[in-house]
Amino acid sequence: MEFLTVEHLCKTYGNGENIVKALDDVSFTVPKGQMTAIVGASGSGKSTLLHILGAVDKPTSGKVFLNAQDIFTQNQNELAVFRRRQIGLIYQFYNLIPVLNAEENITLPCIMDGKKPDPAKVEEILELMDLKNRRSHLPSQLSGGQQQRVSIGRALFTEPDVILADEPTGNLDSKNSAEIIALLRRSNRERNQTMIIITHDEGIARQCDRILTIFDGKILRDEMTDMGGAADV
Repeated sequence: MEFLTVEHLCKTYGNGENIVKALDDVSFTVPKGQMTAIVGASGSGKSTLLHILGAVDKPTSGKVFLNAQDIFTQNQNELAVFRRRQIGLIYQFYNLIPVLNAEENITLPCIMDGKKPDPAKVEEILELMDLKNRRSHLPSQLSGGQQQRVSIGRALFTEPDVILADEPTGNLDSKNSAEIIALLRRSNRERNQTMIIITHDEGIARQCDRILTIFDGKILRDEMTDMGGAADV
């Protein structure tokens, strides 16, 4: 079995004549270390898919396996631990805690897990995110690009199995967008970090190894890019 396996995933809302199929029999696999983009129009189902992969939402039917574990056989408490330890989530609007400084926001998942942050790991992430001189700043004292760097640092800090990014550059200008994608690509390459990124930007999608195109809750196209070193599949 692949590192991440999605089998016949369906998600519906409503019932009877008002039923809406957000995901309609979606299946695919992702090998360890692949950087995958998910693209599609608004309402196509890509955010729903990402939230299910991160165990933030549950499917109506179908299964998701990570490291051969069926994640939705876990209870709510187990899922909370799963999200904290095995999934790194990056959002468009950062989702930082306003009363915590940059370093505290980055180490928050570790602290919530009852662990003491490793000082060497803190320095490594701050260095990688170019935030050493901003470690004591509150989110309100940081630029949008810096806040997103904190968000990425938080997602990377616990070295999760998968990084899920929902429009990570959607709230940034082109310069900051390029820097954020370069950081994600660097982490992907240096750490063999598996990443799934939702984006509307074709240029960003082309910097990933693979592009999944979703339309009306179905996978319309699955292709490798030049970055992935293969032709269409």
